[in-house]
Amino acid sequence: MLAAIFYYDRRHRYGLFKTKWRYEAARIRELIRLGGPIGAQIFVEIAIFATVTAIISTFGALPLAGHQIALDCASFTFMVPMGISTATSVRVGQAIGRRDAPGAKAAGWTGMLLSSIFMLTASCVFIAIPGTIARGFSPSPAVIAATVPLLFIVAVFQLFDGLQMTATGALRGAGNTSIGLYVHLCAYWIIGLPIGLYFGIHHQLGAAGLWMGLCIGLILAGIALTTIWHRTTRSLADIIAQQPQPALANPAPIPN
Repeated sequence: MLAAIFYYDRRHRYGLFKTKWRYEAARIRELIRLGGPIGAQIFVEIAIFATVTAIISTFGALPLAGHQIALDCASFTFMVPMGISTATSVRVGQAIGRRDAPGAKAAGWTGMLLSSIFMLTASCVFIAIPGTIARGFSPSPAVIAATVPLLFIVAVFQLFDGLQMTATGALRGAGNTSIGLYVHLCAYWIIGLPIGLYFGIHHQLGAAGLWMGLCIGLILAGIALTTIWHRTTRSLADIIAQQPQPALANPAPIPN
């Protein structure tokens, strides 16, 4: 990263290392205000899967093996909407910065459409060849049998997982970094985990029951964040009006 910074600074003469450094408390507070909820949201999302993994580990080695394979597959597909979400956040923010409300709206919905297409394709793959996918991790028939039901559950929430991630990115680009944290806390911890424990332990469905809880939480998060983004697009003009005027009338273009 440092090598890339030096290279582009030298190539484009940004003057990064000629700039005087000074502490600005107001900017630091603004960064913490925006970045703090994002970090907390990531922690909440990682923690729920870590907690479910710890609970399933008490069921035995076989359920844990199936759970880990399903989690690896879900994490693998999740990387694509996660990348699209980051790009969506940047494009929405850039559109708002240039006071282009239609452009911000289009950037958000385009990112969500791309994520939806990919995740629906992933769902079809998980439904069509779950045994083949599981066999790629282990030749054991018992492990494959423990994994296949979980992959079907993964297939159900793929679309909503992509929507919640990309909608979160669009909302971050619009400056709303806290709503994703609140939605994830409610959907995963207050609703999803208790339901998963109810099905997994009370109804003795094991790992599949806990994954049902995760599935319900992801579906609720996807619907909620997509709805919030839809409502945000109606007030983009007001959000833009609250932005400070740019310091430069004709800023230099960013090189490719």
